[in-house]
Amino acid sequence: MNAAKLFVSVLFLSNLLAACGPSGDEPQAGGPGVAMPPPEVEVMTVSAGTATLTQDLPGRLQAWRTAQVRARVEGIVEKRLFVEGADVREGATLFQIDARTYQASADAARADVEAARLVVERYRPLLEIKAVSQQEFDAAQARLKQAQAVLARTALDVENTRVPAPISGRIGRTQVTEGALVGRGEATHLATIEQINPIYVNFTQAGGDMLRLQAAVKSGKFKRAESVKVELLLEDGSSYPLPGKILFTDLAVDPTTGAVSMRAEFPNPQQELLPGMFVRIRFPSAVAEGAILVPQRAVQSNPQGQSVMIVTSEGKVAPQPIKTGGMAGRDFIVVEGLKGGEQLIVNGLQKVRPGAAVKTVPWQPTPADPSGATQPAGENKKKEG
Repeated sequence: MNAAKLFVSVLFLSNLLAACGPSGDEPQAGGPGVAMPPPEVEVMTVSAGTATLTQDLPGRLQAWRTAQVRARVEGIVEKRLFVEGADVREGATLFQIDARTYQASADAARADVEAARLVVERYRPLLEIKAVSQQEFDAAQARLKQAQAVLARTALDVENTRVPAPISGRIGRTQVTEGALVGRGEATHLATIEQINPIYVNFTQAGGDMLRLQAAVKSGKFKRAESVKVELLLEDGSSYPLPGKILFTDLAVDPTTGAVSMRAEFPNPQQELLPGMFVRIRFPSAVAEGAILVPQRAVQSNPQGQSVMIVTSEGKVAPQPIKTGGMAGRDFIVVEGLKGGEQLIVNGLQKVRPGAAVKTVPWQPTPADPSGATQPAGENKKKEG
């Protein structure tokens, strides 16, 4: 009897809970009937404008002026009078070489000059009364000049025992130590001074690229870029804040490499750029009218070629094959595949797939944008056109 009552109570509670639950006509939260919101992507409207074609070429930094400090006389280095890596001024004494031998020679030469001068002074009145011949007087004058020449040479040797800085600049590490014998048979290299503000960048451009660019300019496809300012990119990809200028382009092509040597100059007031560093030079080569620019990050590459993702009028993602034809700053120039007016996905590519619906928001680039793009192609026309 008790078991029957217990069964009835359980059955009653089960029916009651079922009646209080959600209606069978409404799907539960999180169930398969609820659609996920479309992913959000940043887009830009593609448009044509005036673009300055640029080239990125590898280069190496070189000091503006370099001077080697060398020993001019033979002797023992007594003192080093500078701090390695410090700035020195032109004419400052850097090394002191033992000068005692040279000073003794100079003193002896000075005594010879005084003796020869006394002989000339003694002969002068005697020549007037013909007590000495003209030949003897001339010989005395010649000996005086010889003694003066020896004195000048020995005085210079004494002066050269104090090794000066030939130019102002930053001095590197010393090549010798105190107590070293220098100048025996050669002008020993003691240290190097470099001036690095401004600083040079040496780089090369392929001769074939230069010819193709010149042909495009002559045909009217491009216009010649008027600006000679160039940009420097450091090894980590960051841009040096100060612009430089191209100094010269070599008049001949190197037969071993087929490239033309070029040089640019950059200000270096903080001495952040050091000789020997590898960098990249970005410089304007031509101006293209009606060019379509897209940021680098929007372009995808695969074995089949290059492509971008666009948003169709139905709000869905579609791949679009393109072909690029150079760079304009940090953007690609598109020569095939885009005509203008397309909604190009710039950020959020990893969240979408072809055919998927998306929610679009305008792309807002910044100067420090990691992709390297500085502005949308649609704004390029307003700024440069």
